[in-house]
Amino acid sequence: MTQFQTASQTAGPYVHIGCTPSFAGLENMYGGHDLGADIFSPDTPGTWVTVSGRIFDGEGMPVTDAMLEFWQADSFGHYAPQGGSEGWGRRAVDAQAASYSVNTILPAAVGDEAPHINVWVVARGVNLGLHTRIYFDCADNEQDPLLAAIDDPARRSSLIATRDGDTYNFDIHLQGDKETVFLNV
Repeated sequence: MTQFQTASQTAGPYVHIGCTPSFAGLENMYGGHDLGADIFSPDTPGTWVTVSGRIFDGEGMPVTDAMLEFWQADSFGHYAPQGGSEGWGRRAVDAQAASYSVNTILPAAVGDEAPHINVWVVARGVNLGLHTRIYFDCADNEQDPLLAAIDDPARRSSLIATRDGDTYNFDIHLQGDKETVFLNV
């Protein structure tokens, strides 16, 4: 019997129903609270900030149907134990503003890695989720092994969120001249 590979599927219009039901107008699923709505509980110690941005396609047009997942260490440099929900969150991009926003704490460094947030992006036209990282312009990023491996300063800067008060801006460019660095994990 010959096995054939099935066609790749992209994240379609139904991904939000199961992953972020309030975005799809189904506020009553999961007790009215989307899974991953809060990365940390409000009493988690640390410096609370907002990370926000927009997602753009290869022609510089806003992507309005993307979904992002975030994983990060806490302010002590610890990830939640396997199966724990602290340090994980999910956001659908606002379909009107084509933007996302997440309230979280500034993570601490983990080993020799500078403080960062791991991000997974899915959207229409993306066959496999894209992995990237958000680093912070207020942190000492010089010794981070991943950033050090990127020779081009413009490419390296595509991973650095810029601070404006208590908000860090981090735009994601899926393709083109400003393409964000994506990781093959």
